[in-house]
Parts: sequence; C-alpha cells; structure tokens
Amino acid sequence: MISRRTFLSILLSTFLIWFNLIPSAIALGGKQPPLKEPAPEFTLPTNTGNGEVSLSDYRGKWVVLYFYPKDFTSGCTLEARRFQQDLPKYIERNVQILGVSVDDVDSHAEFCESEGLKFPLLADTDGAVSKAYGSWMGFVSLRHTYIIDPGGILQEKFLGVNPAIHSTEVLARLDELQSQ
Repeated sequence: MISRRTFLSILLSTFLIWFNLIPSAIALGGKQPPLKEPAPEFTLPTNTGNGEVSLSDYRGKWVVLYFYPKDFTSGCTLEARRFQQDLPKYIERNVQILGVSVDDVDSHAEFCESEGLKFPLLADTDGAVSKAYGSWMGFVSLRHTYIIDPGGILQEKFLGVNPAIHSTEVLARLDELQSQ
C-alpha cells in the first residue's frame, strides 16, 4: 500500500507531465506576450539572499527566463541541472539565467543547495509573473522559456520544452540572436 503523500506526488507528477505536453498556454486560455515587444517587468523574491530581483536589474545583459512547475520533480531537476552544467557558456555570452516557479524562497534555497545551482530561482507564489508571460496553468507554472535581450525586448519563446535538451536549444538560439 502506498502512502497518501506518495500517491499525491505521483498524481501531481503525472498531471504536470501531461500538461507540459501542451505546446502553449494559449490552449489553456493564457496570452503569450508578443515577440519583439518589451518583456513584462517584474520583481520577485529570490533564494540568493539578495531579497528581490527585478527584470530591470539585468538591463545590458541577455536574460534566459525559464518557468518550471515544481522544485525537486524529475523534469524540473533535469532542466535545472542542464542550465547549471552550461552556466559557463551562458556567462561567456553575457546571459543571466533566472528560474521561476510558484515554490517559495525556502524551497528554492533547498533545491539550489541540493543541486548546486548557481543562478537565482524566483518565487512567483501567486502566479502573477507566470500569468503575465502566459505560462500559468491554474496553480503551477508551465515549462516555458523566454529570451530577453539587453534592452528588455522579448526575442524568443520556447513552449512545452524537453528538459533534457533544452539548454542546448537555448544556447543555439542565443548564438543566432547575438550574431544578428
């Protein structure tokens, strides 16, 4: 007999996997911000001990803003590990990675410590920023990523990503965008 906690964990994981196969939050009634427009501004608390982080803090840098459903789940852990593995490549390209989910700052701090993550995770506990980016599914963020240029303009979006190869895809697209 499995415990209630295990059952709920399996149920939530199955639910998140199923919804991450949906290619766009538009299918769920969300509205994606248009490309080549200013990215929605935000300020969120972070696990880094610096209090809050705003998108405007990174003007002059490229930003990879990635939304994910939940700390410590298999897909989210794999995606975060890949971004961490490739972090030196992002730094070479003047890119800041920011992860966003509805988990709180304490959960993010434990997740970063557990996985050795050296980039900020932001706590969007009410889903407001996820909603602004069309990356919201009622109670969790969808697995979407946005590339924002140094001027704060949304240049690319990835919807329903594959965590195993996503960082490589983002780096390839950054190379294209930065060479233009």
